[in-house]
Amino acid sequence: QVQLVESGGGLVQPGGSLRLSCVVSGLTFSAYAMSWYRQAPGSERELVAGISSTGGSLNYADSAKGRFTISRDNVKKMVYLQMNSLKPEDTAVYYCNAKHFVQYWGQGTQVTVSS
Repeated sequence: QVQLVESGGGLVQPGGSLRLSCVVSGLTFSAYAMSWYRQAPGSERELVAGISSTGGSLNYADSAKGRFTISRDNVKKMVYLQMNSLKPEDTAVYYCNAKHFVQYWGQGTQVTVSS
């Protein structure tokens, strides 16, 4: 059974930082490209950052460039999203995604940026 479990969300003040984590089980993690998506209320789910199966290729949404960093550990089967300089518009549910011909989603973790 494939499971993606996110953690690390919470309430943070503008300008603060959070590190999201996603632990994956039930699949060959090193074969999968991993991504973080987010969905704010009333909005469509959008790609935040992606990392290739080997970690050699990264991509970021314009809104995340310079502030967020995606990384992965193929031994621990985990993917991370370091988020710095957070803004209120980063408030959303953040989802972990694994993709290799098929894709899987986590249940999401809430990030709220507010003073």
